[in-house]
Amino acid sequence: MSVQESISKKLQEDLQPSFLQVLNESAMHNVPPGSESHFKVTVVSEQFEGKTLVARHRMVNSCLSRELNGPLHALAIHTYTRKEWDKRQAQSPDSPSCLGGSKAS
Repeated sequence: MSVQESISKKLQEDLQPSFLQVLNESAMHNVPPGSESHFKVTVVSEQFEGKTLVARHRMVNSCLSRELNGPLHALAIHTYTRKEWDKRQAQSPDSPSCLGGSKAS
């Protein structure tokens, strides 16, 4: 199972989202082709209702603890309730361009 598939499966099972998007953004970074190291997740779940942003991120991190201790280098997390998601017109922020890490001049 790929890292992307594992992330999707775990978030589906644990958070039962009404919307889930898991994007492999590794190609936007200075990594070998085919890498699965940089991801962006957007999760819309009623389980986030009444929870702070930190609490929501902890929920996601808890679901993905194995991946965070292994193949993941970076994880952008966007969490919303259905009402918040509708207010955003079903859009999460774009990820910033990679600055090249230690190779940036």
